[in-house]
Amino acid sequence: MLRLAAFAVTSALAAAAAGPLPPLAPLTRLLAAPADTPDRLTIVVAGTGNPRADGEYRLECDPPGGNHPRAEDACARLETLAREGKDPFSPEPKDQLCTMQDGGRATARITGTWHGDRVDSQFRRTNGCEIRRWNELEPVLPGRRS
Repeated sequence: MLRLAAFAVTSALAAAAAGPLPPLAPLTRLLAAPADTPDRLTIVVAGTGNPRADGEYRLECDPPGGNHPRAEDACARLETLAREGKDPFSPEPKDQLCTMQDGGRATARITGTWHGDRVDSQFRRTNGCEIRRWNELEPVLPGRRS
């Protein structure tokens, strides 16, 4: 028992002598992917009406790779959007006014990591805003003529 008490006192003194602990990282930083995580996305496309466009694709950037049919162009598009300060995976604001036009049944989901951040984003073509969002991400997502 005496040894345990001596050990506790010694440990406390050693910790105090070491100085204060560094501040904890913000919770969002702890949940983010490590900065050295490669850009790797999984893209699942369905309902385009084109069997060649529907499917699951892997896209890796820096260097471009995976089985995405246009990996180089897709990575270049994502880099362009990043340079413009845009988050290509952010959803449309809920309060945005959009034209009521139907762009078809096509849906897509993109998951993975991009620039060290986790990505889990859904796309569809159900109104003017969502159609614009999809089109802005071509060729990551298939175009109407894919």
